[in-house]
Amino acid sequence: MAILEPTQLMRVIRDPTVYLVGRQLVDDAELDRFLADHGVAWESDTEVAGEYLTEVAGRVCYMSFAKPRPGGNSAYLQHIKEVGHGSVLEHAVWNFVFAGISRSLTHELVRHRAGFGYSQLSQRYVDESVAEYVEPDCIADDPELHALWLDAVTHAHHAYVTLVEKLAARFMDEPDRTLRRKLARQAARSVLPNATETKIFVSANARALRHFIEMRASRHAEPEIRKLAVGVLRVMQTEAPNLFRDYVLTPLPDGTFEADTPHRKV
Repeated sequence: MAILEPTQLMRVIRDPTVYLVGRQLVDDAELDRFLADHGVAWESDTEVAGEYLTEVAGRVCYMSFAKPRPGGNSAYLQHIKEVGHGSVLEHAVWNFVFAGISRSLTHELVRHRAGFGYSQLSQRYVDESVAEYVEPDCIADDPELHALWLDAVTHAHHAYVTLVEKLAARFMDEPDRTLRRKLARQAARSVLPNATETKIFVSANARALRHFIEMRASRHAEPEIRKLAVGVLRVMQTEAPNLFRDYVLTPLPDGTFEADTPHRKV
């Protein structure tokens, strides 16, 4: 995470951070019981639960456990992508925390509904008096524009701090301290810019993640969310290569990357 010009009350951020904090587990005993009940024995060669469960889901559709094609999980999931049988990818789920991203970005991110779940930092309860702001690269790379942007953000930040203090004094008659602070912060946040940094917990399945990557790791996407989508792709290519290795990253003139695959809209 690149951080510029730290001050006591605010920091400026250039790049998002992706934390993969949760993944699935396979209940091998219960899966073996299902297979035994149907007179077959089978096992996958992947140790990644999301890849394993995707293959199980696909094989349940055709009960193709008895005579699997050669090539293991990698070949099986490659075939799934080739034929566009994307519904089975919805059974593989991961959990992330995205940080170092702006409120501007999350306004776009939460438009991805199917296959996603979100829990975002609340500005009503979290004090933004010590805050971070995300600066677009095209502004940060130009000294004049950077100075103009920093001045605007600094003024907004100071206005927020002052409003919180004055509003807290106005609501002193409210006996509930937590409610008093919430009332002050929820009103004062109205002056905070879209650049205000936020954190969001995201759960998503493999099919939804692929759609997000194809839509947002594109040269036509806004650069900040493109950085995030590429960051998610890089994490997932390590985490579940059989599901995500088909993407290729190509450098763009602005220093970011674009992701492409021959298997779009799986």
